Amino acid sequence: MIHTLNIVWNPAEGIDLGFFVIRFYSLMFVVAFGLGWYIMKNIFERENESIDKLDSLFVWTVLATLIGARLGHVFFYDWEYFRNHLLEIFLPFRFSPKFEFTGFQGLASHGAAISIIIAMYYYSKKILKRPILWILDRVVIAVASGAIFVRLGNFFNSEIVGKETNSPFGIKFIQDYYSKADAVNATQIANPKEAFNAIATNPKFANLLAQVPVKHPTQLYEAFCYVFVFAILFFLYWKTESRKKSGFLFGLFLVLLFSVRMVVESVKESQGGFENALGLLSTGQWLSIPFILIGFYFIFTAEKPIKI
Repeated sequence: MIHTLNIVWNPAEGIDLGFFVIRFYSLMFVVAFGLGWYIMKNIFERENESIDKLDSLFVWTVLATLIGARLGHVFFYDWEYFRNHLLEIFLPFRFSPKFEFTGFQGLASHGAAISIIIAMYYYSKKILKRPILWILDRVVIAVASGAIFVRLGNFFNSEIVGKETNSPFGIKFIQDYYSKADAVNATQIANPKEAFNAIATNPKFANLLAQVPVKHPTQLYEAFCYVFVFAILFFLYWKTESRKKSGFLFGLFLVLLFSVRMVVESVKESQGGFENALGLLSTGQWLSIPFILIGFYFIFTAEKPIKI
């Protein structure tokens, strides 16, 4: 019989500075973009490309990632709601049934991928003055590294969790199972943070903890796999002649990253979207298929090295 490790995941919201809380989710995005900038700086130096153009690349990539990821969630996963709440697409508020601050809940990586490709097209034409595949072959190395930290951010947020499991890697995500209101009502502790901590550690509320199902930590599965995606792309760029094959690294990135998505999605809880209409696969899997096919196309048509 397989036993789980009975890991209870109840993370703090972030680093409390007293006057301000640095949320771990936001911090992971900062790390992702910061590391991406550092990687691209080294690449630009190697390619004798002006570092002055790096600031524009950073701004274009950040905006494309956030806007594309948001729109991807809206249109791929939750259009039924947002078509009646258009202002909430870009405003961090909910207006009904009552006005409240929500933050931007919902970012889809497929939308980010599309918007980054579009942004790189304009960047390559207007700023870089190089073929689009030149920048795509290189920026995907930074994107792959960033994907690791984005998924770690999801883990800190107890979101995008997996299905229930008896796997030894299963985790009890308290903040996924209980909302803040649920935790407060169940424990009669007014402070949500203290209520969650009571469920996690106080024997008095052992029955509440027992109700929390053990689920796959799919965020960690993806983050772990993305380490290898990044390592492969990094190695091929710096240690081989693969960078001279126009489109090869970009295509390989699409195949590797979205193949990981295809596999992990099989144990991930439904995120909604159009999967009920199409059946068989999840929304994330359906969206991954075109990227994988496009990736194979670029891999198999990138045989002729280009002069750099």
